[in-house]
Amino acid sequence: MQANALSLRTVDVTRYVVPLREGGSLPALVEADDNFMYVVKFRGAGQGPKALIAELIVGELARVLGLRVPELVFACLDEAFGRSEPDEEIQDLLRASTGLNLALHYLAGAITFDALVTAVDARLASQVVWLDMLTLNVDRTVRNTNMLMWHKELWLIDHGAALYVHHAGPGWAEPRPRTFPQIKDHVLLPRATELAAVDAECRARLTPDIIRRIVALVPDEWLLEPDLSADEQRQNYVRFLEYRLAASETFVQEAENARQALV
Repeated sequence: MQANALSLRTVDVTRYVVPLREGGSLPALVEADDNFMYVVKFRGAGQGPKALIAELIVGELARVLGLRVPELVFACLDEAFGRSEPDEEIQDLLRASTGLNLALHYLAGAITFDALVTAVDARLASQVVWLDMLTLNVDRTVRNTNMLMWHKELWLIDHGAALYVHHAGPGWAEPRPRTFPQIKDHVLLPRATELAAVDAECRARLTPDIIRRIVALVPDEWLLEPDLSADEQRQNYVRFLEYRLAASETFVQEAENARQALV
């Protein structure tokens, strides 16, 4: 299910179906008041709201680039929701996640992408690698591809580990050259032979206005830096992405060098 870019619906979670015990964030499959199923990423998980910020921003950047991403929605959790949950760990997580969380539309029947089973064409592989270079996404490896095959199409999920520099404290967004050696482990890097070609196309799509509008979607209640206003924190994300985008020729060359080293 694809949604229009630059807007997110809000749903109320009505039923907790099952925890998805993957990694440390303990997402869950839930049902919402629109009768759809979603995978919810909880603000009260160990990675905190910044993982939701990365999930939102990178997911919507991917959508603007024409990549397939399940619809993202704000998932509202009532404070009474977890009281009947018998698992204490889950009950604590739900209690800590009252308010707005982030959810992905559940792709029923989707299977985990396996590069040994499914061949991705060079252009698509290059677009995904380009996105992950832009956003410093460390989590698209053979071990954990964070991609699904659904109706014979590739879908991107789980971007909470991207933009990892926003965990670095004050000054994280200051413009400065950044290398990204982790790209050597990207599951699609061997197929990404059209990086230079997609660079110009991707840069053209991610205009300053588009970047600002995507970052503007981040709710105030996820922006918790004590010495900065919500708008100042959003501006940090805009500044980081704009500088990173301006340096795309450099990171494309870095990815190309890493790909050549694999050959």
